[in-house]
Amino acid sequence: MARGSGGARAGAPARRIDALIREIDRHLRLYWQEDDPEISDAEYDRLFRELVALEEAHPKLRRPDSPTRRVGAPPAEGFAPVRHLVPMLSLDNAMNADDMRAFDERVRRVLDRDDPVAFAAEPKLDGVGVELVYERGRLEIGATRGDGRVGEDVTANLQQVTSVPLAVAGDAPERLSVYGELIFPVRAFEKLNETRLAQGEEPFANPRNAAAGALRQIHDVDRRRLRSLSFHAYAIGAGLPEAVSSQVEVLETLAEWGFPVSPDWALCADVGEAIAYHERLQDQRAGYPIEIDGSVFKVNELALQRDVGELARVPRWAIAFKFPPQQETTRVEAIFASVGRTGALTPVAKLEPVRVGGVTVSNASLHNQDEVNRKDVRVGDTVVVQRAGDVIPQIVKVVRSKRPKRTRRYRLPGDCPICGTRAERAEGEAVTRCPNRACPAKLKNRLLHLAGRDALDVDGLGEKLVEQLLEAGLVERPADVFALGRDQLVGLERMGEKSAENLVAALERARDTSLPRFLVALGVPEVGAGVADLLARHFGDIEPLMQAEVEELEAVDGVGPIIAEKVVRFFAEDAHRDEVARFRALGVRWPRLERAEPTAAEGPLTGETFVLTGTLAGLSRDEAKRRIEAAGGKVTTSVSKKTSYVVAGESPGSKLRKAQELEVEVLDQEAFEKLLSG
Repeated sequence: MARGSGGARAGAPARRIDALIREIDRHLRLYWQEDDPEISDAEYDRLFRELVALEEAHPKLRRPDSPTRRVGAPPAEGFAPVRHLVPMLSLDNAMNADDMRAFDERVRRVLDRDDPVAFAAEPKLDGVGVELVYERGRLEIGATRGDGRVGEDVTANLQQVTSVPLAVAGDAPERLSVYGELIFPVRAFEKLNETRLAQGEEPFANPRNAAAGALRQIHDVDRRRLRSLSFHAYAIGAGLPEAVSSQVEVLETLAEWGFPVSPDWALCADVGEAIAYHERLQDQRAGYPIEIDGSVFKVNELALQRDVGELARVPRWAIAFKFPPQQETTRVEAIFASVGRTGALTPVAKLEPVRVGGVTVSNASLHNQDEVNRKDVRVGDTVVVQRAGDVIPQIVKVVRSKRPKRTRRYRLPGDCPICGTRAERAEGEAVTRCPNRACPAKLKNRLLHLAGRDALDVDGLGEKLVEQLLEAGLVERPADVFALGRDQLVGLERMGEKSAENLVAALERARDTSLPRFLVALGVPEVGAGVADLLARHFGDIEPLMQAEVEELEAVDGVGPIIAEKVVRFFAEDAHRDEVARFRALGVRWPRLERAEPTAAEGPLTGETFVLTGTLAGLSRDEAKRRIEAAGGKVTTSVSKKTSYVVAGESPGSKLRKAQELEVEVLDQEAFEKLLSG
């Protein structure tokens, strides 16, 4: 009897805890997702305090998805790296309506269709990208975007953000990855800065910086600031349900699972509606409750997204349509030539510091001599400055009415300002370069690039040390850093024995690298971490890559003709091949990867070449391609006299007309299916 009575008493707190968690989660959804709170802050606090008291009295009943888990959980020392389940890609930008129409044309050209493509539209939230990973419905890991492939584990801090669900509502996949943006609502940001000013502290420059700073706190975590942040989900990285077939359904599914999604999303039937959506959003920008810097448009149908495809860094099926940049006026104090790692002499305007869009701007690139001539920027000029895409400072125009008397046109120096070598400008190029391979400025920037995080990641090889190495004549080309020894380093100014030993140890660690990192370290034009990964997987080692022709590089999914051409030209130079050999001679090594050799299947379609156009019912383009290749056939993107068949689905485009002109046999879906099965 007593045992039964005790069991009843134990069950009551458990039931009350369950009820409180459901009630608190419901109020959080009402507050964050629907902007329709039912209770006051004081009433919410009372419910929360009751839950805390019950869990303290019955610690074994505390659930892993309890809202109280957000309180008092200090983050680990430092942030561990987290590899994203699916890469978090960047987006290409459209800066005006013509750019947006050009994007629409590119999409339809790839799909080979003349009829409109529908786009899912969302405001572009100006915040910090994060990934949330759920195991069996519970939040397991929260990570920053990082470089798009690897982020930082900030789970403990994300657990403090009340709009981040600790558990998925309803049925969810065993493993789920959700991508979203962490932002600071405007009113909360203004209140935060008011408090900081009242306490004699510097205000934050903008909501994005305040959000990023809160997320990356390690010591003295400001939990109040974290709880002021707002999370909005926009994509499912892994765990997409099979029934979900469009971006609109992705957003609806995320909302059903309890995730706040982007406000004011819409479905646009064509590019005209997309542009109209963007213009309406721009009109609302000033009074918008959160910082937005444009619109994001994604091909709505997921099957079409797969057909359009992705590059290494960006999807071809999505674009960010940016708002016009914010502008300010300031004065040009000087113009000087900067020398980059490729030897490019870039004119840079030194500006009287001015705040543009929450950031202090003191320099602006003038790109090349032609740009200087076109804008006629002179020392002493008053100029209009903007941050292109809200990021890169640039001079928009000169205010001629305020030009001082006796100003002079600027011309890049005839000689490199660093090494004195005569500068050159190749015919047909806009860039003037220093041709001296040993130019200290080129070498300095190449060394800093080599030591970077995406490259060989040499801890301790910073700007001041690089300058000392060059002044001492210890390094004449990038690979030379791997010939440095302790005794050479100890002789440098402010370099003690311990520092020298640490750098030697860092260089030894950097010798064991990967092929993608090595390609980035070499500074191959247009080859960042994403493209380097694609090239490494395709070629397996550097020798096949160095011998590849443009056509073979273009065949790598995600590598376009511009990148292919630049890679071939880079490795055609003996100096670059010699540099690869020297790196290897000094012990830089990487594991050879299994090369992705194309293996054509033997089958009834061996020797036949197909081109696909239009939409096939119940069959994505990827699946159609896979079935053709499995039967021994080959799929190409353009129609020629060598094409065996053009498969025309619903709403075919110009490829059908081309096939008819060349008298290439055209198959409808029924004939295509019969050919595959026969």
